Amino acid sequence: MNRTADAIIVGAGVIGSAVAFELAKRGYKTLNIDKLPTSGYGSTSNSCAIVRAHYSTWDGVAMAYEGFFYWDDWDNYIGVKDERGMIKYMKTGSIMFKLQGEDHSRKSLKFFKEIGVEHEIWDLEKMKEMIPIYSHDQYDGTTRPDEDDHFWDKTGKKIEGAVYTPGSGYVSDPQLTSHNLQVAAEANGGEFLFNSEITEIKQQNGRVAGVTLKTGEQIDSPIVVNVAGPHSFVINRMADVEKEMNIKTKALRHEVHHVPSPEGYDFEKDGFHTSDGDNSIYFRPETGNTILIGSEDPLCDPKEWIADPDNYNQQVTESQWKAQVYRCARRIPQLKIPSRTSGVVDLYDVSDDWLPIYDKSALKGFYMAIGSSGNQFKNAPVAGHCMAELIDACEKGQEHDSDPVKVKTVYTGLELNMGFYSRNREINPNSSFSVNG
Repeated sequence: MNRTADAIIVGAGVIGSAVAFELAKRGYKTLNIDKLPTSGYGSTSNSCAIVRAHYSTWDGVAMAYEGFFYWDDWDNYIGVKDERGMIKYMKTGSIMFKLQGEDHSRKSLKFFKEIGVEHEIWDLEKMKEMIPIYSHDQYDGTTRPDEDDHFWDKTGKKIEGAVYTPGSGYVSDPQLTSHNLQVAAEANGGEFLFNSEITEIKQQNGRVAGVTLKTGEQIDSPIVVNVAGPHSFVINRMADVEKEMNIKTKALRHEVHHVPSPEGYDFEKDGFHTSDGDNSIYFRPETGNTILIGSEDPLCDPKEWIADPDNYNQQVTESQWKAQVYRCARRIPQLKIPSRTSGVVDLYDVSDDWLPIYDKSALKGFYMAIGSSGNQFKNAPVAGHCMAELIDACEKGQEHDSDPVKVKTVYTGLELNMGFYSRNREINPNSSFSVNG
């Protein structure tokens, strides 16, 4: 007789582990299957783990704001102690620059006011008081230093100021976050199977029936949830559901870099997570008084789409290192640029409009929490709750495609319409089409 589960979750990253925990709490016998050695070992482990609410849609801001409260209440939410330790939420606050002209901050600020996200507006004097190492110069467009002879030229304009959200920050250890969720799921009866590769999504009479492993073992289940991160499109093709989806996913190679804090300034203690739309970068404090720098995907930066998520260049490239680090040096003139590159390389699971897919599929019993696009770590516990509610409703007969499931959030009491995350949506023109979401 084959092994059985009420729900198989493909992947044990932070969102997959959160889905398992939430389903297990609702009485489902869950089984996470991952081909890696432990939970959070894939792209989750290299996440920047930033928690912030500055999205360009109401739904994006509402979900992220709800996430603030999960991270603040983490130990109570998990409900058990992980012998490896519990993650810490580093509530540094976030700065989002306000630029002259139309910019991302104005979209987000509108939703902050509607939803009630705590925030402050800082003028340049306040910015200088709070973070004196930042230049206020505005460069009017992001370029690449190896392609632009005028990269360092200033326009003479100044940024207007910043929007500050005190509830923002980052999570201390993204991989441990997944393990905390794994332990919580296991305490509720969930199981995890590692070093195991799925080769088939079994189907019977128009419904998912389980999976087959590379070893030949078959595991039966009426529910399979694709939370495979950058491998999500591989699993969707295996289930033969991709062709009916209007929004699809693919893997994108991405780099983040580390540089030391300017001499004499403790950025780890006194720094903020910062979104610098003028330079198309974000950066935050990192352990060891260093600064972690990521890209907001400007048009001038080439995108490297990966056909095989198991085979890509995992080394930092000098060209992208210079692009991101030099942009940061325009904002922090005292930054000393190291002679040796330092950083991490991993994959984003990117949807066509950079917004996630939290949805069912045309195959009954096959669900998807995919297309995280480098910006959904912060939403993992909220996404787990929403997916569990969606799955439970659909399994009880709700026709989600025509009557979208609406989920009441736990902490803020906001209602999230899960139809916003449908695989059948049109490409959302309000998306930033970047990691900003």
